[in-house]
Amino acid sequence: MIRLLGILIGLFFAGAVLLWSFIPGAKTVIQQGEFVEATATEEFHREPGPLHLASDGPFGHWDVQQLQRGYQVYKQVCSACHGLKFVAFRDLAQLGYNEAEVKAAAAEWTVPGIDPTTGEVNTRPGTPTDYFPSPFANDVAAAGANGGKIPPDLSLVVKAREGGPAYLHSLLTGYRDVATYKNEAGRTIGEEFPDFEVPNGGYFNPYFPSLAIGMPPPLTDGAVTYADGTQASADQMAKDVAAFLVWTAEPSKVKRTAVGWWWLGFLIFATVLAYLAKKQVWAPVKPKRARKA
Repeated sequence: MIRLLGILIGLFFAGAVLLWSFIPGAKTVIQQGEFVEATATEEFHREPGPLHLASDGPFGHWDVQQLQRGYQVYKQVCSACHGLKFVAFRDLAQLGYNEAEVKAAAAEWTVPGIDPTTGEVNTRPGTPTDYFPSPFANDVAAAGANGGKIPPDLSLVVKAREGGPAYLHSLLTGYRDVATYKNEAGRTIGEEFPDFEVPNGGYFNPYFPSLAIGMPPPLTDGAVTYADGTQASADQMAKDVAAFLVWTAEPSKVKRTAVGWWWLGFLIFATVLAYLAKKQVWAPVKPKRARKA
């Protein structure tokens, strides 16, 4: 009886708390007279489409040719606005470049330096030990050159954006005409939200969280001439640079996965060995079950 009474008292207090938390929200809805309407972002924002890379999955590997193409896209297109501050030129050796090629690639970049005779700040050709330089001297210069927005560093952007490489691929290829773009219901944004406008200097992209992005479409067919002869369509370049940025974010990804499989196999072997040893050690002590007649 006492236990039942305790349960009833507990249910009473739980219901009172739920009712008390519900009242303020219900009062707000009643005062407003209606629920909050959906926004243009909620109705027209799209989730990234699927993207399959060689590095995906437990048996992933680096597609070296694709990584080299992605580096070429970054160098010729993305580096005008975005840096790779956590990647050193010497890391390019992991992409299949030999020592001479790494030195040549580093020398093509200009990095900050100091004059050894005067101590003044100057610039010099990069060396393998240098890191990729920022395209701007500081954040103020970066914001001033990009309408008040500072372009993000791309070193870890795959880790920092939900959807990772799939989001980047969709974003780079997802620019649309706001006047003709339709949602799943087949309606344009002008029909659903007549007051919606893309800010001056902005571009409509349904994969960007706010639908309006300040970066102009960076990739156009043929913008890059690939050294391996691959056709440089906008979609191909977006895939390649997304794969490259997966590598910049975690160069040890494939090696870590391979080591994980090795350790998993070792642990399975050790477990089986321990089980057999246990049976061998305790066999003389543990009595055997008598067989039924």
